[in-house]
Amino acid sequence: MTITVRELRPEVRADLEGFVRVRHHALPFLLMSPESLAHDLTHMRPEAQYRPLVAVEDGEVIGTAQVHLAHDSPEPGQGNVNVYVHPERTGRGAGSLLVRAAEEHLAANDATRLFSWVLDEPANRAFAERRGYKGARSAHFLRLDLADGTLPPLQDLPPGVELRTAADFADDPRPLFELDAETASDEPSDIDTEFTDYEAWIEETWKRPLLDLDLTTVAVVGGRPAAFSVAYTDGTRYGTAMTGTARAHRGRGLAKLAKNASLHRARAAGYTEAFTGNDTGNGPMLAINKWLGYEICATEVRYVRELG
Repeated sequence: MTITVRELRPEVRADLEGFVRVRHHALPFLLMSPESLAHDLTHMRPEAQYRPLVAVEDGEVIGTAQVHLAHDSPEPGQGNVNVYVHPERTGRGAGSLLVRAAEEHLAANDATRLFSWVLDEPANRAFAERRGYKGARSAHFLRLDLADGTLPPLQDLPPGVELRTAADFADDPRPLFELDAETASDEPSDIDTEFTDYEAWIEETWKRPLLDLDLTTVAVVGGRPAAFSVAYTDGTRYGTAMTGTARAHRGRGLAKLAKNASLHRARAAGYTEAFTGNDTGNGPMLAINKWLGYEICATEVRYVRELG
């Protein structure tokens, strides 16, 4: 059958479910739901030129692409192309069609450098390299068995430190926005990030359907958030979206306290497995995840292509 590529139709439930199904089979370590996908389509800022694509064969979604400009970076012209094809439907040309359509869209919107995460497997890497992409940094996916694994015991809090949840900041999330902005700017990445628009953060991040306010844990010092571990849940699985500490409070183990507390509460809530991601060069966070019992389950490589 002929494979066609088109834009995702957010008003069509079958498109949303097909996109999520392909992503789950190709990349089961990241949480995504039809609701979170629809939320991204509705709330990502226009300057991102966000354009999710689907490859369709005989009416079935078999491949996906998330395509957008890095709108929260101070450097213009940087685009993201993340393509995934259902593992049972590879080798049929869907990936090539998706990449071509994605590149054309980003080039038309003045992108000059494209970034793509590629699973660290020979076929995936060869696919990217044939299209002019060059490998750079890497990151791990990690999994923790909450049902059978043993978490470190909860530790006593240092003097002056208390643990709260994100739900405690529901009336005024701005302190969490400020902490998120500071930690995100220091996170290892190819693309510098700047969060400056609080209202956009509320719509894109705070109201994201996967965000679990009750499991997101915040270490508070002097009444201000000093570290946090952001939890996503999809009803059956738990994922850490971000763990970080404000610069003035680093080196005190606050992120470790927050993440361990969040995992304990996730297990008590009935979640049986937890996922997280970790840049391979981020030694401190790798050490925390190892202490918590996470094990590497996959690795991906960041590929880059210059346009022009």
